[in-house]
Amino acid sequence: MSIKIARVFIFQAKIDSWVLKKTKLFILSTDKTIYFYTQRGVFICWVYSNTFFNTETLYFMKRKILGLLLLVSCFMVVKSQDFHITAFTGVSNYQGDLQPKFFAFQQANFAIGIGGLYEVNEQLYLRGNVSFGKIKGDDKRYSLNTSRNLSFSSPIVDIHLGAEYDILNSYERTFVPFVFTGISIFNFNPSTQDSGGLGQVFLRPLGTEGQGFNGKNKYKLTQLALPFGGGVKYSVSDNVKIRLEMGFRKTFTDYLDDVSSTYANPAALLANNGSLAFSISYRTDEMPGGSKSYPGPNRIRGNPKLKDWYYFAGIGVSFRISTDSYY
Repeated sequence: MSIKIARVFIFQAKIDSWVLKKTKLFILSTDKTIYFYTQRGVFICWVYSNTFFNTETLYFMKRKILGLLLLVSCFMVVKSQDFHITAFTGVSNYQGDLQPKFFAFQQANFAIGIGGLYEVNEQLYLRGNVSFGKIKGDDKRYSLNTSRNLSFSSPIVDIHLGAEYDILNSYERTFVPFVFTGISIFNFNPSTQDSGGLGQVFLRPLGTEGQGFNGKNKYKLTQLALPFGGGVKYSVSDNVKIRLEMGFRKTFTDYLDDVSSTYANPAALLANNGSLAFSISYRTDEMPGGSKSYPGPNRIRGNPKLKDWYYFAGIGVSFRISTDSYY
């Protein structure tokens, strides 16, 4: 497999020889793998699969991940400071119309992340992370709306930039609590399983609540979120720390699960968005004893007053890379 050196997709830029010389950061990429290596011996790779993420999400991932690595390399140019590389594994979940609990491990999914910390001082850091996860929800798992019979799943790719603050000095204490906040850009793409034999069906193109006609626009799959959270660090040494972390993302959309407001006018939905949108938007008729009649216009399907959330929780590790010795 051929390897392309220092390939960066965001803004179609390339890391030039000056950045490589100053940061000692070398980036290699293949079609499905991204690596970066420093002269201090840190080596990280991420392998992604087409079977989990669709083509649009893969394109978003590759551009943003390598763009984040470019940003990381720029941080490392700063003299007489320390840079920390971080890695994370845990779970991802969401709260919305198909998962009413604000925090739950029920329907949680595997998540992973990589990133970096730039040390402003011994307690304050600038942070950048890219996290990958999956969220899902199913009315069958909750008695409140079992008869509605809606379900979804979606990959989540989260790019986060912000600040992190240690409540205590981690170079003086073994256990230190920390908090963080910032801004995130994320990509999602909800889908469901069709009972008619089509298998996986992506929901946004269907316009299940009448998006695409009568002035109702389809929601965007890449949006902003407000991240915040915290955790505890355990100092193995000054250079290595174990991290327990919980991070919430407050979104400005109610469509992570493709459920938000009311049922569309059935005749207009069928005429404008087609029979698949019509059948996927109302699935009570698939339940034993469920009504076969499509609900009338404006009947409640979700709650638009409450926006959706997603979150990550798990364990991670950070490695400090001092740049002082490079000059």
